[in-house]
Amino acid sequence: MIILTNVILPGQTIGIIGGGQLGKMMTLSAKAMGFRVIVLDPVHDCPCGQVADEQIIGAYSDLDAIAQLAAKSDVITYEFENIDAAALEWLANNHTYVPQGTKILRITQNRISEKAALQSSRVEVAPYAVIHNHEDLMRSIQAIQLPAVLKTARGGYDGKGQIVIKNTEDLNTAAKLLDVGPCVLEKWIPFEKEISVIIARNPKGEVAVFPVAENIHKNNILHQTIVPARISKRIEGKAIDAAKSIAATLQLVGTLAVEMFLTANDEIYINELAPRPHNSGHFSIEACETSQFEQHVRAVTNWPLGSTSLLKSVVMVNILGQHQSALLEKIHVLNDWKIHLYGKKEAKHNRKMGHVTLLRESIEEALKEIEESKIWKSEKATIGGSTQ
Repeated sequence: MIILTNVILPGQTIGIIGGGQLGKMMTLSAKAMGFRVIVLDPVHDCPCGQVADEQIIGAYSDLDAIAQLAAKSDVITYEFENIDAAALEWLANNHTYVPQGTKILRITQNRISEKAALQSSRVEVAPYAVIHNHEDLMRSIQAIQLPAVLKTARGGYDGKGQIVIKNTEDLNTAAKLLDVGPCVLEKWIPFEKEISVIIARNPKGEVAVFPVAENIHKNNILHQTIVPARISKRIEGKAIDAAKSIAATLQLVGTLAVEMFLTANDEIYINELAPRPHNSGHFSIEACETSQFEQHVRAVTNWPLGSTSLLKSVVMVNILGQHQSALLEKIHVLNDWKIHLYGKKEAKHNRKMGHVTLLRESIEEALKEIEESKIWKSEKATIGGSTQ
């Protein structure tokens, strides 16, 4: 039998904490590479459970379920950052191979620690203040001035757990977030574009960066990802350098999505981090030589990282609950659309049910075709995304 230190080989088992669509797509890549996969998730027949070799039903904080996962896995990873960090640390302390560790997870689970880590990486962030009570809020509003955004320190995604403050009425509404716990108050950044960079790193220190993505949000949820991003080469290099600096500071292992604002003055502000594959990286499944999911598997199993070369111009569009029926009605005439549906049972409003990817000779061609399909005709663009 071949034995390599900290290298996971085909036939061995990857344990995934979290069974949503990211875990599902991670599993599909892992299975293609010859691995077995076990997932831990509290929901029976979750998207990842539909394709994994086995599913353990249990809460992310259930140490009995965590111990079962550990006993059957050669390496443990996770599909999203809202898992229980203490449970992951228990795994690491009990001789389970958790190459990502718990440091980056703990940092990104709390916006206060995340902002401090970003500043340590010497990248630009929006002016901000830590808010514990109403007095902190009033004092910081005077310093930062309006407009500003109040965000809960923990939790929140797709626009949840944050309120834009433009006036006194908004301020009174935002102050209710303090009932949840500490918050972060950020200066509103009047940005021209939202962009993101997905970077991967394996335990040997090898780094690979995906093409910079341009992201468009509607109703505070990612709507489209456009690659290559419509930015200059100088900004592209600046964004990639920022992502590399953050990955080095945090000693990344695995995948990290770095979300950024680009201003009219070509300034880049780092907004948020996600230590996992990301919605804005779904384009890579068809459009890159190596997808973000295969890359993540390569990173946590300590394989050499794959090429991230872009094969063709691409636009990815999310399918939310309100779009699924229109997509299905027209699926028979959607030529060369790459359609991914996640296997969620109920198509709820604004719930991510899947995505489609269009590879075309130009971005303009893809955007025109998407608009003419009228699948998303009811959606209106919003200024600011889920992460402002």
